[in-house]
Amino acid sequence: MDGSVLALSSVLGALAIGAISPGPSFVLVARTAIAVSRGAGVAAAVGMGVGGVVFATLALLGLQALLTQVGWLYLALKIAGGLYLVHLAVRIWRGAAESIRVPDGTADGSGVLRSFGIGLATQISNPKTAIVYASIFAALLPASPPAWVLLALPPAVFLVETGWYAIVAVAFSAGRPRAAYLRSKAWIDRLAASVIGALGIRLVMDAAKPS
Repeated sequence: MDGSVLALSSVLGALAIGAISPGPSFVLVARTAIAVSRGAGVAAAVGMGVGGVVFATLALLGLQALLTQVGWLYLALKIAGGLYLVHLAVRIWRGAAESIRVPDGTADGSGVLRSFGIGLATQISNPKTAIVYASIFAALLPASPPAWVLLALPPAVFLVETGWYAIVAVAFSAGRPRAAYLRSKAWIDRLAASVIGALGIRLVMDAAKPS
């Protein structure tokens, strides 16, 4: 196998493992698919994929070096991202006790766009992910990768991120997961809010630590 192909495959494999690991993004997509619709869940998955492309592109452009040299910018991004996640968690927690009418697997345009926007914002709210992308690229890509690898990386990242979260959306929008959610909506929403809020608080606390 060509060295560049192997390097690209290794990068995508590492990113896939990271995407599959449960976290706030998984919780958000699963909850959206169950509580809103399959279409909304897939839209959130696409938002996650676009966020992955943003991080991949910034990593290739050298964002890691910028964030390392301009410490206040990294801290500001962490605080902003953390506060967004806390805000999202509070909204989910407050709505936990509210009953919902679950649609039949469809979503209108506004619902799809809103789910896409929330997915994208959740994905890019953690600037540490940009460092992870840059670290994986630095570790697994050759020092001077050919142009086709650089061009192939962003769309390949999109396929990895979107593909995994689309699988999550389809799986959790099925009848049994949805019925289970409706039976325990308050507890599931509060758990989801706790997971998302915990990451937001962690980002803010990390930013507040003395360097």
